[in-house]
Amino acid sequence: MSDTTLDGLAVQLRRDILEMLYRCQSGHPGGSLSVLEILMALYYKTMKTDPSNPQWEDRDRLVLSKGHGCPALYAILANKGFYPREDLWNLRQLGSHLQGHPDMAKTPGVDANTGSLGQGASIAVGMALAAKYKKASYRVFAVLGDGELQEGQIWEAAMSAAHYKLDNLTFILDHNGLQIDGSNDEVMGLGNVMDKFAAFGFECFDVDGHDIDAIAAALAAPVSGKPRFVRCRTIKGRAVSFMENNAGWHGKPMNAQEFESAMKELGGKQNG
Repeated sequence: MSDTTLDGLAVQLRRDILEMLYRCQSGHPGGSLSVLEILMALYYKTMKTDPSNPQWEDRDRLVLSKGHGCPALYAILANKGFYPREDLWNLRQLGSHLQGHPDMAKTPGVDANTGSLGQGASIAVGMALAAKYKKASYRVFAVLGDGELQEGQIWEAAMSAAHYKLDNLTFILDHNGLQIDGSNDEVMGLGNVMDKFAAFGFECFDVDGHDIDAIAAALAAPVSGKPRFVRCRTIKGRAVSFMENNAGWHGKPMNAQEFESAMKELGGKQNG
């Protein structure tokens, strides 16, 4: 898929994310918009997947550890053909397979249940260990939130990943600097995450988290005997001016006026 096509697709996917969240009047717009290009780099440039066979044994695995960003994942999975796009409008509704956090038992294309922050990193380590044990070629990617790095379990998982030389594992950080209660620095400073992951034994890359090609290049760079860490510098609420860099939009529903304004900024009206 060309860069121009991906740029246009990013706009459409953002519109889908906003419409999902507006219709259900719940969910997490800020982090869903910040993580979008990360997930696009994975699904359109990097990962092996098969929408016609979601349980394909040799597929690459994604663990969306920051599970509240799932509207972005759901929009991409629908676009890839894992299920009809119309399913998106039932997000968080009774009987829908699209839950408020990813559920592998309900949603085609979801590889792990996530939501309790910190646990996804450990799940991904287990998957990568299993691949090594089976001598399988698939890779495992875990997308983490920056507030999530305040969980001790992340660092236990990181230590294990380096100890077992899991070069089939990548941790990707959606580093937008904000979390539900404010900035990372206000809640609990993360320090230099690049130095920290390097000290834990990871091969580290630092990229613009809204540059799909730059993310994909970091994901494709050769590593040997080390897990990979990619810090993606992102903007919470990306592409909607009143949401950008605003911690208040972590988990706030839009009213009708806000929804109309956001969709207008993205150059579109309500989907059907």
